[in-house]
Amino acid sequence: MSVLRVDASIQGDRSASSALADRILDEFAAARPGVPVVRRHLGRDPLPAHAWETAISGSFLPEADRTAAQREALATAEGLAGELRQATSAVLALPLYNFGVSQHVKTWIDLTLAGAPHGTRLLDGTPTVLVTTRGGAYGPGTPREGWDHNIDYLRRILADIWGADLTVVEREFTLVGVNPALDEFTEIAAIMHKTSEEAAAEAGRALAARHAA
Repeated sequence: MSVLRVDASIQGDRSASSALADRILDEFAAARPGVPVVRRHLGRDPLPAHAWETAISGSFLPEADRTAAQREALATAEGLAGELRQATSAVLALPLYNFGVSQHVKTWIDLTLAGAPHGTRLLDGTPTVLVTTRGGAYGPGTPREGWDHNIDYLRRILADIWGADLTVVEREFTLVGVNPALDEFTEIAAIMHKTSEEAAAEAGRALAARHAA
């Protein structure tokens, strides 16, 4: 039994998505002490971008004909797929960057897909919390409505392809207080922050209950 935690922020200690993931796991640990957490930080320790192409090219060759690089890339891909298979719960902190998933997340997803037979539901029924954060606002009526190409893509991968039992915790306007152009939204940003913290705490408690079951 273990929880898989994956982070993708490049913000280090200032990361809003990692802070929400911390809150989830704090609540989880309070209810389920001693459950190990397997951690992967794609922002701090990115996977090599070339590994996906190398793994794919190697997958079409017999084992004996693969290069050392192809074997290594395939072993990495299979290891990533194995992390998902072995998790009994997952917390994935994957913020929006440039209107979509970051290159680190895309590499992780592509490599993981290469590490298992096509159609494998790597998170089949696994209670999974997706944490996603956005610097601005992308909801209905905002100037950036329709520009968020992160959340729908991740739902397709995590739930529709990998079969996760998915809960989403979101926070917008994380750049309020950082970008002076957003100062007028300070009050609504504070409300969004508080709401996301409450949602993260509830998600952590629910994850613990599901994990115990």
